[in-house]
Amino acid sequence: MLSRKSKLFVTKIISLFSVVRGYNIPVIILAQYLSAIFILAKDKPALETLLDINLFLIVLASSVTIASGYIINSFYDSKKDAINRPRKSMLDRLVSQKTKLTVYFTLNFIAAFLGLLVSWRAALFFSVYIFLIWFYSHKVKRYAIIGNLMSTLMTIAPFFAIFLMYYKDIEHTNSYIVIFSHAAFLFLLLWIRELIKDLENILGDFTSDYQTIPVVYGEKVSKYLITILSILTVIPVYILIELDDVGYMDIYFYCCFIVLIFFLVYLWKSTSKEQYLKLHTTLKVLIVSGVFCIVLIEPSVLIHGKKLLISTQLSLGL
Repeated sequence: MLSRKSKLFVTKIISLFSVVRGYNIPVIILAQYLSAIFILAKDKPALETLLDINLFLIVLASSVTIASGYIINSFYDSKKDAINRPRKSMLDRLVSQKTKLTVYFTLNFIAAFLGLLVSWRAALFFSVYIFLIWFYSHKVKRYAIIGNLMSTLMTIAPFFAIFLMYYKDIEHTNSYIVIFSHAAFLFLLLWIRELIKDLENILGDFTSDYQTIPVVYGEKVSKYLITILSILTVIPVYILIELDDVGYMDIYFYCCFIVLIFFLVYLWKSTSKEQYLKLHTTLKVLIVSGVFCIVLIEPSVLIHGKKLLISTQLSLGL
């Protein structure tokens, strides 16, 4: 049997895990590695990319920075979360604000140090990223539109850290277009998710004086904006399918469109927090499944780089 102190320690660890949303971190790590292997460095053998120490340090620094971002976000949102997520808020409060801030500053120091091990540019990137997350949590997130935009940009920023690492190896203009099309598709889905979260949390936002789009302009305007963003996802997907061979990942994109159609139909019928939560969950499933479906772009990259595959085929006269 665990002693009382041991139980208290375990409880606080669970609470801190909830605060940093530890269940999201592995997905982010996986997404970064898959993006590097199948999109940014697909001409290299997968094993070479996996064993790249600089990539490992950047992914680790990104994970640590994101964890610290969740802490500072929880710190400033404690009042709002008590209304929107009462159960999670009760669990999060088992760790004191002082402890949260101590862990926050420690994680930030670790992230900057890890970036410095890669290069001064990486250290600068993560230092600026840490500041922007704090600035968003402290000031920007309370305001309509700009809060959603900045939150979405902060979410995809770690992928640009990896892009900066590999951009010198990218040879063709089309490659840049393809990379930014992937980023644009993810950006649109994440922006839609932020708007759904605002609809889901409208009561807590209104009570805490957060000037979100549903609070300022109403739910109908939010639904119109979500509809427009959903339609805009067609553009990056069209570019990806026309300019690049996305392999079997086109199946994922087609499934996304089908899901988004039903998503929009249900959105316009939704009026309650429970209904918006279902929509939020649907978007999470789309985003997470998209991470795993990156493998479908070029499964052979797991064994050898794309260039190696092509050169082998040419040598065999295929």
